[in-house]
Amino acid sequence: MLLTDLLHPGILEALAGAGHGARVLLADGHYPASTAAGERARTVHLNLRPGLLDVTTVLDALLRAIPVESAQVMVPPEGEPEPPAIAEYRARLAPAPVETLDRFAFYDAARSPDLALAIVTADIRTYANLLLTIGVRAEGTLTPR
Repeated sequence: MLLTDLLHPGILEALAGAGHGARVLLADGHYPASTAAGERARTVHLNLRPGLLDVTTVLDALLRAIPVESAQVMVPPEGEPEPPAIAEYRARLAPAPVETLDRFAFYDAARSPDLALAIVTADIRTYANLLLTIGVRAEGTLTPR
């Protein structure tokens, strides 16, 4: 049994193969993952039923497994309010910077060859998509047995 609470074999495999600068897409249930994700990325579908598993829940598990250097979020057209999910992400990711991208710029960023993993959730919130850039593990964080 693993010592981490992240147990999904496909996610663990993709993260183990990803390094500094690789990206991870956390997609809401509206995201067009079949056409707007990097070709080399592993796609994991966690969308069993609408609303059952959201991006924030997946983010919380990932933050205990990987260092995050920066993030990008998809925002609605100018003049519309920022979705509440984005404030959640900023709070959880601080002090890492969170950049905003419009829908099509976000799709382009997610199609990057650096995308190692796309996790499709059943999040029913609009604009709940998040693109993480993996950072570097800080020295002294490995505890030898």
